[in-house]
Amino acid sequence: MKATNLLVLSCLILCTFVVPHFGHPRNRPDYYGKLIGNLRVYAHGIKGTVYAVDENTIFIKGFCYDGTGPDAYFWVGSTTQPTPDGFIVPYPDNGTTQQPAVLRDYDHKDIILKLPLGKRIRDIKWLSIWCRRFTVNFGDVYIPSDLEVPKAKTLSEFSRLAHGLRSENITILDSKTFYIPNLHYDGAGPDAYFWVGTGPEPTSLGTKVPNEMGSLEPLRGYQGEDIEIVLPDNLTVYDIQWLAVWCVQYRHNFGHVLIPKDLDVPPALGQTKITPPWWYKPTTTSMPIKPKSTNCKELLDGRVQVQWIYMGDDVEITLSGRITENEYIAFGLSGREGKAEMVDGDVVVVGYDRATRSFFAEDYYMSDVAQCDGKRGVCPDERVGGKNDATLIHGERNNGITKVTYTRPMRTNELEKDKIIPDTDTSIIAAIGPLNSRREANAHNKMDVTTEDIRIDFTSTNDHSCKNSLYDLPKIYDIDAWPPAKLNDDTFSARIGPTGGKRGYERITGSPSWGIAWYINDLLIPELTVTRGQTYTFIVEGGNSPTNPARYHPLYITDSPEGGYAQKSEAERTKHKVYAGVEFDKEGQPYPTAAGRYCEWTHKTIDMSADSKTFESFFETLRLECEQGEPAKLVWTVQEDTPDLVYYQCYTHNNLGWKIHVVDPGQNSPMNGLGQRVTVTPLSIFIFTLVTSLLLR
Repeated sequence: MKATNLLVLSCLILCTFVVPHFGHPRNRPDYYGKLIGNLRVYAHGIKGTVYAVDENTIFIKGFCYDGTGPDAYFWVGSTTQPTPDGFIVPYPDNGTTQQPAVLRDYDHKDIILKLPLGKRIRDIKWLSIWCRRFTVNFGDVYIPSDLEVPKAKTLSEFSRLAHGLRSENITILDSKTFYIPNLHYDGAGPDAYFWVGTGPEPTSLGTKVPNEMGSLEPLRGYQGEDIEIVLPDNLTVYDIQWLAVWCVQYRHNFGHVLIPKDLDVPPALGQTKITPPWWYKPTTTSMPIKPKSTNCKELLDGRVQVQWIYMGDDVEITLSGRITENEYIAFGLSGREGKAEMVDGDVVVVGYDRATRSFFAEDYYMSDVAQCDGKRGVCPDERVGGKNDATLIHGERNNGITKVTYTRPMRTNELEKDKIIPDTDTSIIAAIGPLNSRREANAHNKMDVTTEDIRIDFTSTNDHSCKNSLYDLPKIYDIDAWPPAKLNDDTFSARIGPTGGKRGYERITGSPSWGIAWYINDLLIPELTVTRGQTYTFIVEGGNSPTNPARYHPLYITDSPEGGYAQKSEAERTKHKVYAGVEFDKEGQPYPTAAGRYCEWTHKTIDMSADSKTFESFFETLRLECEQGEPAKLVWTVQEDTPDLVYYQCYTHNNLGWKIHVVDPGQNSPMNGLGQRVTVTPLSIFIFTLVTSLLLR
């Protein structure tokens, strides 16, 4: 009895908190708008149920008409009953000024009618199927005078948290469609998407929303464009509580807008037309190639070819790609059927090991989108207690192409780390990326991974869609990196700025970035040189609000090449020495001391790093945005026992800073890597701070 009561109570609680939002009556698949009524039939088998979709759209569910009337149309008017004093609602509406087509026969057809000439449902009193030649009403329905028609809902604009994201007020056009006017975003987030979910604010527990072109590629930059996006699958606005621009890799919110619960927006019946921007040109689809005897598919814009042969219990796979000896190709089963999902993916990583001068094929399981720590992350199965089920058959390198052949079982007994390959088509993933110091797969660039749902049937025998011969694979676009800058001074300004794409942070440090990095004296992660026994001052403007992690980057000095002291466990902190910028409270808990107001170099338009051959030209495309407040000051006296190499880093996040070279008195100091020594005096810092404060008042 107690168990039964507990079950009933649980159900009541669940219904109380879930039904009002997720069980919204307007979220049912049979919701077509506000019911107007059923068509009354007078002749010709008229049937159908009529709904008001929005102010100028009518939906007829299951319309029937025998089509034998000589001059019949959908007809509306504002008189007390249908008369010749009305006007035609064209169907189908071809969008021209030509004479509307006479209605043909329809058998339970769903009809969408758009009222013409700016007319609204409030302007009419009836809808009729009317024959003009004989002035006969075949059927009609009357519009209630008190009908409350669903309307588009205007929300606020995106909150402005990072990467120059802003917009005008966003509108929900229907239950699946958002209109985002005057959208600005610099495009520099490494893994950013439109993102929806539930809860009081955005979290990693969300869902990607395709962009205005229906693509799930990471977001490009926007310069004041008006776009429309549509929620995927069966999602509607009644299922979500916010829309955001979210970086999946680093779990950061660039800005969002909240969705109210008291919505009464039009249903999504296809009445909202998505209009591509003027610059968009659809990809040309080639005619299918005649199948050949071998299986082959091109991935990653043709940079990788996968060939496979079904062998009963095993499948033989050959991966070919234009990669260097420091890179890998990963290929395998997606972590989620129906989409390209890295987490829970089961892949084989292939490449060439220069140390052993041999090729490799390693079975990997991806429990998390992170570098393997020996327990979780993108890990070789053998490193986390499993076994390598990939058997290397052959490897070769010719003309810049690496080609590796291996076999793997269709099914294994190690189901925690390996997926069963089904005997039908299944979702696959692929990536190209750098090898780390352990010769394991490291983070790939956002352009070097599959993002669309690509499917392969590994039991097929005639699936050949490859267009290029092996050695016609396109070269990976190589972009020149900017030379690293070097600074030697006693006072440094520290602000946040963009990483410079493939020319900047990642190429300079060899570590993955997450879209922002330290700018010291307005240079991207320069290498600093300091002298033991001397005192140095950092004027820090990295943010001072812990509640806004996207704009909270206290600076500190450490021996860690990645930083992120706040993220470290107690055990990790014992191996992570701090030289300045962190102190401890009475309970022994660390806190940062250099958290000043937030200043960021942002893109004036979109990320122009790929088109900027020098950092100086790239810097001209940026503008400085500072919040109200005062900078923080980090004063560091370099001790005699400080090692030769330390780093300036972010207290809360990994991989924002770079090197500090520590030298003895009298040693020569390096010059600036851009060809000149950069000197910032205490007086210049004081003047700059004073002028900036006055401008912000």
